[in-house]
Amino acid sequence: MIKVVTDYTPCIDLRRAVFMGEQGISEEEELDNLDEGAVHFLATVDDVPVGTARVLMDGDIGKIGRICVIKEQRGTGLGARLVLAAMAYLREQPMITRAKLSAQDHAIGFYEKLGFVPNGPFYDDAGIPHKDMYAAL
Repeated sequence: MIKVVTDYTPCIDLRRAVFMGEQGISEEEELDNLDEGAVHFLATVDDVPVGTARVLMDGDIGKIGRICVIKEQRGTGLGARLVLAAMAYLREQPMITRAKLSAQDHAIGFYEKLGFVPNGPFYDDAGIPHKDMYAAL
């Protein structure tokens, strides 16, 4: 099940496990002051948190970020369902016309299958190559 949550502590715990634990990203880089103003999505299986994403609004763009799924749930379609849930939420926001995300280089093909198009050069984010991607809503 995927739902919007106001208590995003489980989302932070998942990000710590995936981004900090698996990918070696520092806490300073991963945890920022944007979480308080974000909309947080939490995916659970049997009431156990297994994936998360957050959405931020910036003018007419909805930024989807901090998308992660625990290792045991990867390849199940959960990541795609998280992104699609975030996109569905953004479609309900009257001012939002496009979704944006910052894709790690290995995930570009995944996001292309969901309708995102790469835009601009690669850049470094926390030591990992990323590229901005956009999708019309």
